[in-house]
Amino acid sequence: MHTKRIIPCLDVKDGKVVKGINFEGLKEVGDPVTLAEEYYIQGADEIVFLDITATHEKRKTIVELVEKVSEKVFIPFTVGGGIGNIDEIRNILRAGADKISLNSAAIRNKNLIKEGAYYFGNQCIVLAVDAKRVEKNKWNVFINGGRIDTGIELFSWIEEGYKLGAGEILLTSMDADGTKNGFDLELTRKVSELVDIPVIASGGCGKIEDFKDVFIEGKADAALAASLFHYENLKVKDVKEYLIKNDIGVRY
Repeated sequence: MHTKRIIPCLDVKDGKVVKGINFEGLKEVGDPVTLAEEYYIQGADEIVFLDITATHEKRKTIVELVEKVSEKVFIPFTVGGGIGNIDEIRNILRAGADKISLNSAAIRNKNLIKEGAYYFGNQCIVLAVDAKRVEKNKWNVFINGGRIDTGIELFSWIEEGYKLGAGEILLTSMDADGTKNGFDLELTRKVSELVDIPVIASGGCGKIEDFKDVFIEGKADAALAASLFHYENLKVKDVKEYLIKNDIGVRY
């Protein structure tokens, strides 16, 4: 079995890390460079940096901030937000990112996934999907920081993105996001069983047991968390020690 990954997420707005509940009520929690370095020291497997208002405000991801973070961390570093074409992907990778997260831009231009995978390799292209349950057994894809319901059915979009060349899925449950009630295990399991590329579970982690649950019941390859780490409820090291005790392989 592959080792599972623990990934702190930095949601960035106006150059500061923020966190909300169900994508709303954002509060500032710190400096992205300082937090990224701290998580690297704690033993994080990767860092995800999302400029969450870049698309909505028609701004580009803050390249200078990406450069500063990449100077401090020496683990895979994924960047997303407002990246809409091949040149912008190239600029972010040159600034120090290892992977690019595409969300709204991929919906608007599906060919961007295919082109990105062709030019930079599918290991560089992460398809980020913000999913919200709209019926009992139906989830839709939302874009623009969760503001717009595309009407696109989740599983068909993930399958299409996979076929276009995405090398990884970053799956965020909008229903669970920020609630600390645990990951959406049903949703994560369905997506993990649908494609044979890594799935990163995001949204809802509130306690150390949630990591075990999402790996075992949710079948995720990686677990992403924000609030839990930002407010120092847990450290990455604590999570990994707990997982090892529960016979879940992690890099330690």
